[in-house]
This record gives sequence, C-alpha cells and structure tokens, in this order.
Amino acid sequence: MTFRAIATVDELVDDVPLSCDVDDELTVAIVRHKGELFAIEDECSHGKVPLSEGDVVDCTIECYLHGSTFDLRTGAALNLPATQPVRVFAVRIEGDDVLVDPDNPLTFTENT
Repeated sequence: MTFRAIATVDELVDDVPLSCDVDDELTVAIVRHKGELFAIEDECSHGKVPLSEGDVVDCTIECYLHGSTFDLRTGAALNLPATQPVRVFAVRIEGDDVLVDPDNPLTFTENT
C-alpha cells in the first residue's frame, strides 16, 4: 500500500466532507462519521459534481445536484439517477496526518 498524507486531523469536522486533492487526476472526500473515517472519490458518477458539497447521513453522502446517494463504505450508488459506484480508498490517521492509499481502490462484492 502506498499511503499519502493529504490532510491533517484538525481539518476534520464530523459529518462535513473535506475535499482533498491527491494528485492531478484524483480528488477524494474525507468524511469522519460516527467515529469512522472514510475516503470516497469526490465526483458523482452521474453528474460529475463534487460529492464533498453534499450532506452526510447514515453512512451515505448525497450529491447536492440530483440527489443520488453513495455508501461511504463501498461507494455503491444507492438511488437514481446515479447507477455507477464511485471509488473508495483505505484511509488512516498517523499522528496528526490523514493518509489515503490512492493506488489501491477498495473493491466490494454485491453481498458486502
């Protein structure tokens, strides 16, 4: 795994997505929700808008533009108009740094 520091712990606010550029091609939304930390691709698979501008409720993040929601754990699209998932990534805290592994998106089966 190739973890990279992309934010600091003091930037995190519970249930408020934090948009972080990982590199020139990837931006993730970091979300601290009910004591867990999640890293999800910061682009709706339907509308190509930042998910970090949406609301976090019950381990989901909602696209503000058309209302599609995505599971923070798996990236699965939970309602229309989105039908495709978004990538999710391993994330952890080391000291004051929030690290994400952009090179190894997590994968889930339909039964997960």
